[in-house]
Amino acid sequence: MAVDTLLERITDQANRPDPYPLYAELREAGVVRQTDGSYLVGTYYDIAALLHDPRVSSDLRNLADPYRDVVPEAGRFSFIRLDDPEHHRLRDLAMRPFGPPHSPGRVDAMRGQIASITAELAEALDGRTRIDVVEDFAYPLPVTVICRLLGVPREDEPVFREWSTAIVDVADIKPGRDPGERRAAGEQALTEMGRYLADLAEGRRGRPGDDMLSAFVNEPEGAFTREELAATSVLLLVAGHETTVNLIANGVLTLLRHPGELDRLRREPELLPAAVEEVLRYEPPVQIRRRTPLVTIDVAGVTVPKGVPLILVLASANRDPKRFRDPERFDPARTDNQHFGFGSGVHHCYGAPLARIETQTALGALIPRLSTATLLRDPPAYRHNATLRGPRHLPIEL
Repeated sequence: MAVDTLLERITDQANRPDPYPLYAELREAGVVRQTDGSYLVGTYYDIAALLHDPRVSSDLRNLADPYRDVVPEAGRFSFIRLDDPEHHRLRDLAMRPFGPPHSPGRVDAMRGQIASITAELAEALDGRTRIDVVEDFAYPLPVTVICRLLGVPREDEPVFREWSTAIVDVADIKPGRDPGERRAAGEQALTEMGRYLADLAEGRRGRPGDDMLSAFVNEPEGAFTREELAATSVLLLVAGHETTVNLIANGVLTLLRHPGELDRLRREPELLPAAVEEVLRYEPPVQIRRRTPLVTIDVAGVTVPKGVPLILVLASANRDPKRFRDPERFDPARTDNQHFGFGSGVHHCYGAPLARIETQTALGALIPRLSTATLLRDPPAYRHNATLRGPRHLPIEL
């Protein structure tokens, strides 16, 4: 097939179970223009340079026509879609409740609560012979953690699933889909979730609790506007669980496909932090990121015009043999593992410490129970989202 259909094939649901041969084809092809006009990049060093290049924007409003109309208006204050200095201002405000600069602070303090929630979910599996890892464990753990971190009442937690699904769908890369349709699909969910969280925070103004929404609304200086608070809270809630659901599910699936490594982790639990980093490299939950050049730039000898989408395939870079030794091998003891599982540059995922703790805790609780587990479907049914890739269900027999 022609190289310029790579993005169409990568985003084709039929290739969701194993996109990695297509990523190898992309690395071999270099920077390639696609049928929708975008440029696809999949090599490690090119993506690293672009993620740190101030001439490359995260603000989708910098896209040229006909690419521009892809961001719902309600999401325009989300700092992951902004450049500095606005990105830095909003990210700094969002970071303050976590503790001093570069300190895990509040997240570290939640370790006990995360362990308790994990233990409850794991105990509920006892005596069962068949479970769905996603429904029974990978989804409820991070959504419960992030809701408690933000201060969302437990009885309201279930309503966030539909909202999150609609919002994440907007961010997916789908060539050929009408951008206006994409915008309309997520606008209502963003608005409703943002209004709910902003109202919840407003009710705590002047009478704060020990939660993030209280910290946001009672910030003494340089505070969020209502729109910024809503967008930041939505971002935290959606990003705080959507990626971790996939990371946990991808980790369990990978370990069950590599029984020798599963047995090794059972015998050497001290390898668990490195194993989570390897899952982030080998089967990352975030596979693709979109960027926009603010000026015409050269990428690996290819001229990319100003305003035309750059599609960075992070999961391809994570298996680039020019950066990683034996990249197609899952190695939980791998060292020098500078993957793009959490991105890189100024937009490096600021929720990474929380995701790491949750996943280490989750896998630590599940590994002893997986010794006799069997995948009931391999490959499992995958979600339709090519950007956030993970199983929709992961049924196993214990």
